[in-house]
Amino acid sequence: MKLLVIGSGGREHALAWKLSLSPRVQKVFVAPGNAGTAIEQRIENVSITSIPELVTFAKTEQIDLTIVGPEIPLAAGIVDTFQVAGLKIFGPTQQAAQLETSKIFAKEFMQRHHIPTATYVSFTDALLAHQYIDHNSTPLVIKADGLAAGKGVIVAQNSEQAHAAVNAILVEKNLGSAGNKIIIEEYLQGTEVSFIVMTDGHNILPLATSQDHKRLCDGERGPNTGGMGAYSPTPFISPDLHERIMHDVIYPVITGLKQERISYCGFLYAGLMITADNQAKVLEFNCRLGDPETQPIMLRLKSDLLMLIENAINGTLDKVNVEWDQRAALGVVMAAYGYPDNPRKNDVIHGLSDLIIKQKNTDNFHIFHSGTLLGGINGKEFIVSGGRVLCITALGESIRIAQQNAYELIEKISFSDFQVRRDIGYQGINFSQKEKLGAS
Repeated sequence: MKLLVIGSGGREHALAWKLSLSPRVQKVFVAPGNAGTAIEQRIENVSITSIPELVTFAKTEQIDLTIVGPEIPLAAGIVDTFQVAGLKIFGPTQQAAQLETSKIFAKEFMQRHHIPTATYVSFTDALLAHQYIDHNSTPLVIKADGLAAGKGVIVAQNSEQAHAAVNAILVEKNLGSAGNKIIIEEYLQGTEVSFIVMTDGHNILPLATSQDHKRLCDGERGPNTGGMGAYSPTPFISPDLHERIMHDVIYPVITGLKQERISYCGFLYAGLMITADNQAKVLEFNCRLGDPETQPIMLRLKSDLLMLIENAINGTLDKVNVEWDQRAALGVVMAAYGYPDNPRKNDVIHGLSDLIIKQKNTDNFHIFHSGTLLGGINGKEFIVSGGRVLCITALGESIRIAQQNAYELIEKISFSDFQVRRDIGYQGINFSQKEKLGAS
């Protein structure tokens, strides 16, 4: 089979790599891909991004199945376009993707179907938003309605920050049309986790649990980013809580979509806050896999990903079982200088070549690329081309050992003024230690 993966990040590298391991796959094309996908066996980059060109390519190359990685093509209706063209594609339609592309749509949907989430009010008028802030206590969370590449959520600790966020989004239009509407919601305290499933619109297959780290700096300091690292599984989701999340969140979403005659086939990601009383509340929905959660999840997945996706498309997810490596996996993002606001590009990355040779002969780690390209001397040097550059992902018998293994690999890689958190996985490690002490 010939497959096409849409996207250029670490998530897409992980997806393409995992799909390429299927014995039924002849080649995986990645559009547009990165330097990491360019060097993988049975993977080839295609430098096209427009939906019409992708349709033409899929027809010309007789692509058997396309998998969509990022949210932008979903928002643009790539699934609808491929389906009209008679091409097989995995991902939700433009209508279904509103769960991610419009936070107001998602909030109203959750309200209709009694899915637990923070209380909120929506605004298009800045004056009314300012008046609301003046009459409510902080902290508050201000969110742009549309897609904003991870920059559309501001946690305002005081009213001054809240007013500034409203002005930046609604008045100054710093986020463009994504900020034509905003919501202001209550601030939820607790532990944030990622809960990702596959669905065929009727049946649901939960993937391994995970937790990512969105702040730039250690100890959850600094600005929000797309994610500086993640690990799987997370000990914060016990078997009992897992069951309640499925019952209170995931099943109601799929049931609600069916009731509203919205077809949904694809990955569904619920960003959850686990509160002090061990309740799960939805912070957001994403209609695709998370990045960097995908990297450790794919490293742990032992089942054939192609087989899982085919069953989802065929409406037979209830017929499959998924197998996971019992070890933990942890991925650490190496980011460019200036990320997230103004990442510097064109720095040369050193130390990757030896590790790439080693990773071909082991399943203990994999280096997933995001913002990289091939250039420099003879076009064979790895060059920084984006904000998040690499996700160094390793397995270990525990979260702590996976963490140690990942950071040992990072010591072998360098590029000028790179940024990296040194505490990825700390919450899971601390929680596991407390659990052990409580049991002893």
